[in-house]
Amino acid sequence: MRKIILSLLGIVIIIASFFVAKAIVSSKTRPKAKVDKVIKTVFAEQVKNGTIPIIVPANGNLVAKRRVELYAEVQGVFQKGSKYFKAGETYRKGETIINIDAAEYYASVQSSKSNLYNLITSIMPDLRLDYPEVYPKWQTYLNEFDLDKTTPPFPEMSSEKEKYFISGRGILTSYYNVKNQEQRLRKYRITAPFSGVLTEVLVTEGSLVRSGQKLGEFINTDIYELEVSISKTYSDLLKVNEEVQLVNLDRTKTYTGKVARINGSIDQASQTIKAFIDVSDEDLKEGMYLEANLNAKQETDAIEIDRSLLLENNQIFVVRDSLLDVIDVKPVYFSDRQVVLKEIPEGTTIITRPVVGAYAGMLVKIYQDDSTKKAEL
Repeated sequence: MRKIILSLLGIVIIIASFFVAKAIVSSKTRPKAKVDKVIKTVFAEQVKNGTIPIIVPANGNLVAKRRVELYAEVQGVFQKGSKYFKAGETYRKGETIINIDAAEYYASVQSSKSNLYNLITSIMPDLRLDYPEVYPKWQTYLNEFDLDKTTPPFPEMSSEKEKYFISGRGILTSYYNVKNQEQRLRKYRITAPFSGVLTEVLVTEGSLVRSGQKLGEFINTDIYELEVSISKTYSDLLKVNEEVQLVNLDRTKTYTGKVARINGSIDQASQTIKAFIDVSDEDLKEGMYLEANLNAKQETDAIEIDRSLLLENNQIFVVRDSLLDVIDVKPVYFSDRQVVLKEIPEGTTIITRPVVGAYAGMLVKIYQDDSTKKAEL
């Protein structure tokens, strides 16, 4: 009996505890969370459409506009000249760069010239008897003939008989053989076609030079050429003789160049066109890296902003009644950091610096520095 009473008592206590707990839970009221209204400060300015110059950046390495690869057309031993044949050595126009030993060939040329002189001497008695009217000019030619100088040209032949007589004795053949040898003799000495500097040397003094062998490279340092590749979009906007601003890699010095020529074909792989810019300065060296800013065209009724402000789908943030909003824009040119936009209404207030977590409808406040506040007051 006692066990029954305890069991009933326990059940009553459990049921009572359940209802008490339920009453406590239902009577508990949760306080509503208080949301603070956050107003972000943004940097903004009003749009003032104007003319934006489209500057097309390009870069490349300088190459001498006038350069000569030195090749040997004859064979012989490279002789020492007035200057050492070394890279960096400068030469004036007409100065000897390379001398190849021509003693043996020179003797052969002198022998041919002597044979020509003897041939002409042998016909002089016949000319005096058969052609007395032409004898004086041939006698004058012999008197002026000097073995140590270049063979003078033949006097003009006034008649067919004279021409047949001279040609029949083999004199014309001998003359042209001598002139050919004299031309070849000049190739043992290579002179500077213009004032410049040696940039490459492939032989040394005393070495045997063979015909067709490359000896070095010679460039003119007065003017250099910069080859740049630009998009085909601006190919019809560039003009020959247009001035171009160039800057070195360290951006410590600026040079002024001119567009010398523009390639007429477009590279099919890269869809770019090559332009060549002439530039001259005593500080420039071949191979120097330069960056060029080409003035492609002027874009009217446009503004330029940072590329980070352009959203997807070609939109930007604007401020309207202290709320952020987005509008559609038309990008017309992208550079590394900037973008040129059109179709933005005049006077629209746009964001000038990116806002973290920005969205349309966000409550914002435009930042005003002390000078702006004073101006408004």
